[in-house]
Amino acid sequence: MKSEIITALAQNLQDVISQSDVERLIEIPPSDDLGDFAFPCFSLARVMKKNPAMISSDLAEKIVIDGVTIKAVSGYLNFFIDKLKLANSIMSAAGQSDFGRLKSEETVVIEFASPNTNKPLHLGHLRNMSIGDSVARILSFCGNRVTRTSINNDRGVHICKSMLAYQRCSDGETPETAGKKSDHFVGDYYVKFNDISSKDPSWSEEAQQMLKKWETGDQEIVNLWKIMNTWAFDGFRETYSRFGIHFDKEYYESAIYKSGKEIVMNGLEKAVFSKREDNAVFADLSEYGLDHKVLLRPDGTSVYIVQDLYLAILKNKEYNYDKSIYVVGNEQDHHFNVLKALFKKLEFEIAEKIVHLSYGMVELPEGKMKSREGTVVDADDLMAETQKLAADELEKRYSLSEEEIEQRSLTIALAAIKYQLLKVDITKNMVFDPKKAISFEGDTGPYLLYSYARASSILRKKAAPNSYAPTQMEQSEIKLLKKIGFFPSAVSSAYQRLSPSVLATYSFELAQSFNEFYHSCQVIGNEYEAFRLNLVSLFRSTLSRCLDLLGVETIEEM
Repeated sequence: MKSEIITALAQNLQDVISQSDVERLIEIPPSDDLGDFAFPCFSLARVMKKNPAMISSDLAEKIVIDGVTIKAVSGYLNFFIDKLKLANSIMSAAGQSDFGRLKSEETVVIEFASPNTNKPLHLGHLRNMSIGDSVARILSFCGNRVTRTSINNDRGVHICKSMLAYQRCSDGETPETAGKKSDHFVGDYYVKFNDISSKDPSWSEEAQQMLKKWETGDQEIVNLWKIMNTWAFDGFRETYSRFGIHFDKEYYESAIYKSGKEIVMNGLEKAVFSKREDNAVFADLSEYGLDHKVLLRPDGTSVYIVQDLYLAILKNKEYNYDKSIYVVGNEQDHHFNVLKALFKKLEFEIAEKIVHLSYGMVELPEGKMKSREGTVVDADDLMAETQKLAADELEKRYSLSEEEIEQRSLTIALAAIKYQLLKVDITKNMVFDPKKAISFEGDTGPYLLYSYARASSILRKKAAPNSYAPTQMEQSEIKLLKKIGFFPSAVSSAYQRLSPSVLATYSFELAQSFNEFYHSCQVIGNEYEAFRLNLVSLFRSTLSRCLDLLGVETIEEM
């Protein structure tokens, strides 16, 4: 219906405004009393040299659309769609398998998670992973070829800190003998290092010496590094599986940290980069509003961003991507500005392909987390705590077996965590409160699951054979139908902005509309039972699509 209205407006205004501008200007009124769509005529007044009220009045007389009443009000053209025609239009579209899908065909590489191997994944990683997984799902849903990647930061002095503490203090202990999840076991030694080094600064120097030994291939140090990294990776992959994410390709800093130097040397040879008196190689990025960036130190070793130059080129060779998206916190905004500027200076087309999906930090009600002090909330602990809260809530409400409690509580816990992390605009910092996230009421993941389960329960009934198509509709039916009809717009907005929060907000509003309908309209045993069951079915399938795009698994019964 929106398309028909846009086409009719464009045809009548073809000498004044383009169809794309008509589409941009058309609005959804704040109240149903003002119609289903509205077109403001104020921007046309200067071109047409007419009062906006006169323009809207003239257009109202000229435009004829079957099933649409058009009224001119105070410079606006308001469109009132016949509700039964609206119902048929939305129900027909929403019943299609490609409802809401776009037809993009880009090749996209998305990088997220990217942990350090000296500690377990924490709450901050959960926000990163929720965003990365959801954006990957949205991109795939819209027709793109998506590759999920992660770079494991598995070398450096921070890794050696855990290794040194283990070497000095473990007495041969292993995750198995300690009865600990392997990545948590590694993280405990990182905390132990910081406890000891705060009192004995010599430990920091010894960690630096250990890194040098690793870089020269000292067999004892390399063997310890392999063992502790294996523990870290085993733990990570267990957490990834529990949280419901995966990667198509993982990269390792240890394999590429020396790569990229030739890119810098080629830039130096072409006078794109410069050399200082102390032999450090740098890039002058002042033309991009940035400072000088050292790329090679005086001793010839490369800084971290050189590795990123290499990896971006490697990914491009492997996938020939149209976009390379990095899901990385906003504390790295400057880093990615520099990375893009370096590629521009090198005149590499990759500069225009890089997208830094910058997100805000996540904190607890108690304040910021600090991994070196052991005050970070581990991802596994948070999932377990939230699952326990969900299980307690289920036990209050239902009589279920232990197995059913275990399965449902995990599904509800993950929905609570993911939705809470995704509903806030990713550019903003946020506070995560597990107790609020697990609530079965309000703007939460469990509320969405409850709404889905309620619809599933209704649909287990069968429509009476003597049901009729409605001759008129209740306001709550119209509201739910219209909300279902806006699913493609929500997907399009989330896709254009790479913003899962758009779909999270839409999902909550959709569930609210359904519950208003449920409380005001009898479904089973009503003369319009078949129609209303179809409406419930379309709600359920639309919400299911939304939840899937948010990485949330549905549940048939709460």
